Amino acid sequence: MSVQDVVSRVEQLQQLFGAAATPGGNGGADFASQLISASASAGSTAAMGTTGTAASGATASLLGLAPTAAAGATPSGTTGSLAGPTAAAPSGTTGSLAGVPYGDEITAAARRNGIDPALLAGLVRQESNFNAAAVSPAGARGLTQLMPATAAGLGVANPSDPVQALEGGARYLRRQLDAFGGDVTKALAAYNAGPGAVQRYGGVPPYAETQAYVQKVQAFAAAYRGTPSSLPYPTA
Repeated sequence: MSVQDVVSRVEQLQQLFGAAATPGGNGGADFASQLISASASAGSTAAMGTTGTAASGATASLLGLAPTAAAGATPSGTTGSLAGPTAAAPSGTTGSLAGVPYGDEITAAARRNGIDPALLAGLVRQESNFNAAAVSPAGARGLTQLMPATAAGLGVANPSDPVQALEGGARYLRRQLDAFGGDVTKALAAYNAGPGAVQRYGGVPPYAETQAYVQKVQAFAAAYRGTPSSLPYPTA
């Protein structure tokens, strides 16, 4: 719309309201205030829905002009351009041990002792198949199959308690890793056959049980990590 069109429209509105363009008419109210009053009575404020911009929007409407959106306005229910509801963190076991029995407890015990949670889970799988009440013919008990003397030395009062058993097993595996320079294969062999046998043979002892044990624990750990086993021999 040109300036001339705007002026013509203003004159028409002046005639419509019977008011002068200068202050003083209608009890001292000027033409602009009449426009605002008229637009408010017609419900323009409710239609605009924006505090502080209703009067200017109504005037623009009466003049045949498109209203301008308020600066900085954002969609209802948001703060800024990227606002939105924050996704809730999933509950329960997460990561590589999702769905593994005692997954949260295994992960916590492993992290407290600085070892791989998947490795500890593989050890528990082989030792007890996640049966907290398991007892071996030799007397080893619980998820990590601790012998009574070993459990006592680790501060485990009740090896059948899952949390205590996992803490004791993680602590004992940590000791073997430290004793054998972080060598996982030797540490697992020591967990099964004792550190003395590993030292005596300079590696995994030539015991079928121990050799199978080391293979299976590492294969289970690889499966929990979701990575293929790198062992050079079968794990069946």
